Amino acid sequence: MKSLSVPFVSGADKDTPVEEVSFILNGLGRSAIETVSWPVHSYKPDTSFVLAYATDCFFLKYYVKEDALQAAEHHLNEPVYKDSCVEFFIAFGKDREYYNLEFNCLGSCLIAYGPERNGRKSLPGNLADNIRSGTWIGSGNTVDGIYWELTLVIPFEVFIHHKGLTLNEMECKANFYKCGDDLPVPHFLSWNKIDTEAPDFHRPEFFGNLYFE
Repeated sequence: MKSLSVPFVSGADKDTPVEEVSFILNGLGRSAIETVSWPVHSYKPDTSFVLAYATDCFFLKYYVKEDALQAAEHHLNEPVYKDSCVEFFIAFGKDREYYNLEFNCLGSCLIAYGPERNGRKSLPGNLADNIRSGTWIGSGNTVDGIYWELTLVIPFEVFIHHKGLTLNEMECKANFYKCGDDLPVPHFLSWNKIDTEAPDFHRPEFFGNLYFE
């Protein structure tokens, strides 16, 4: 089971410009999303992320290089996992329930809450609108693939079932993913390994540990 120490960023908050957040995160250590839990889906885009936090939000940035790029979904809670997609699932403290936050390369998102895959509750659109994102896509294709970055500012108010959330010295469970169900070569990468027969990201028993500094 992997563990990640999440740094606190002073002097920034949920209103800090996304461009500034992106610059800050570029100076922090990255973690790879490189685990192939299902060998039949062996394609592995080069993917990493940086997670940090402030008093009122998460800062999250993904760095991706892949062979194909797709962003067909543009509205809240559409199946962005079919696109070039990155995901962040988190359970706070010892909670059984967890949030799934899924984003395509343009920042379109799907967000829900619950204890398992089935019966999840979508979050209200007015909350999801508070998430700010910034996308950078490399110009043109290269023999090595298409490079893109996604920076996210996720206010704590998005986590509607955890009002008054503070993270200092809290331990949480989480996993981070890269997928693309409808891409020419579907793929399912994770930060922490998932031990199931078929691809399934909704398995909190395989979440890794987050420690907030």
